[in-house]
Amino acid sequence: MSETLVRHPLFARLYNRVLAPSFARQGGDDLRRRVLAGLKGIVVEIGAGDGANFPHYPDEVERIVAVEPEAYLREQASSHTDERVELRNAVATDLPVADGEADAVVCTFVLCSVDQPAALAEARRVLRSGGELRFLEHVRSHEPGPGRRTQRVLDATVWPPLFGGCHVSRDTVAAIEAAGFTLTELERFHIPEGSRGPSAAAVIGCAVRA
Repeated sequence: MSETLVRHPLFARLYNRVLAPSFARQGGDDLRRRVLAGLKGIVVEIGAGDGANFPHYPDEVERIVAVEPEAYLREQASSHTDERVELRNAVATDLPVADGEADAVVCTFVLCSVDQPAALAEARRVLRSGGELRFLEHVRSHEPGPGRRTQRVLDATVWPPLFGGCHVSRDTVAAIEAAGFTLTELERFHIPEGSRGPSAAAVIGCAVRA
């Protein structure tokens, strides 16, 4: 498929030049290594962005089907030289992978901007029985109150247009469970630590397809 499916040229450049380097300075590489630790076999990465995860995949991973529909980010990702990576122009809701083919699906900061139920159903489709969904995502505020109300206002107004369709008020953990996954690991934290900004609440974890 050669046609670009998603166009967020301004946000893509902001992410590549500002947001991703800032995340790395806040310990992002350690988080990437954690979410990928122990993976092996065939992995599908949804929303690979500029390929920041690629250097952190364990040697035991044999094949990485990396999906990225935004043209600028896909071009940046193509500069990585890991021969295991197959970079595809496709979307989270239509993965170019057969039923039950993947040992794991990886989502890092992508479930905020896609159709969550459809994307998670598609992830479940391509996973073998017992396969893992690994996730590192920013989510709605961990505590009820003003923070969540602010997030809902931002989602209804300026945030998605400014940040490539991102939503900050999603209860992503509940969505993962509703899609038929069983949580096996979950940690809630903030990026950076101590921040209470609208996109600071985050989760890292693993869920298994029954």
